[in-house]
Amino acid sequence: MVSGFSRFITAVMLPSRTTPDLLAGMWQLISTQLLAVRRRLIWDNEAGIGRGNHFAAGVSAFTGMLATRIVQLKPFDPESKGIVERANQYLETSFLPGRSFTSPDDSNRQLADWLPTANARTVRRLGGKPIEFIGQDRAAMLPVPPLAPLVGFTARVRLPRDYCVRVASNDYSVDPTAIGRLVDVTATLSQVTVRLDERVVACHDRVWSTAKTITDPTHVVQAGRLHRAFQHPPTPTDTDLLRDLADYDTGFGVNFDVQGLDEEAV
Repeated sequence: MVSGFSRFITAVMLPSRTTPDLLAGMWQLISTQLLAVRRRLIWDNEAGIGRGNHFAAGVSAFTGMLATRIVQLKPFDPESKGIVERANQYLETSFLPGRSFTSPDDSNRQLADWLPTANARTVRRLGGKPIEFIGQDRAAMLPVPPLAPLVGFTARVRLPRDYCVRVASNDYSVDPTAIGRLVDVTATLSQVTVRLDERVVACHDRVWSTAKTITDPTHVVQAGRLHRAFQHPPTPTDTDLLRDLADYDTGFGVNFDVQGLDEEAV
């Protein structure tokens, strides 16, 4: 995201171009890097945001929470967001060459370390540096809302017998004791969490590749224990089948007083 006046660059690498990730990425840049809300967000016809002035699910709620609006450009009109295109080219020529990355987190850490340098460069069009003009941009923007909008992936599913939930085409294991019950799945840009009521039954680092199965070894051990218990149930003993009949009287609230009865009634 690039501010139209100051050319101040904010950036983060995302796992995908789906709506939950795009909204989470915008919120992260607004709340942690820009520290203000633009009155307009200029987008091309990105499918994750919407096309033809028809927004994807969740986009209108996001912009309403921030009191901003999204302006979609016409198709095949890159000149209208040339500021962003030039920033992308600058990233490709000044940030990426000569670097290596061990993980997405490492890439984002290096990008965060590099952005202050990028925003301290001199822009000929401005006759100055973006960091020197961002204050004027922020003065014309809206404050960040005190409550964060709901962003990221959320779902409620019934945990299947393979004790895995799917997020962005990847399967993540869950504590198998929750099989058959409804669990709440949330995914941020970096983590996948599964809850059963208020209890966390799975927590994984989000994987950015596709068609992978991410398994917690403790879940596998627990699944094996449950499987063995199902295959070999305990054998009932004679004592398990014996019960004092008075327990039923107590359970149903029946109280027989035989002391006051004569011998014939007894």
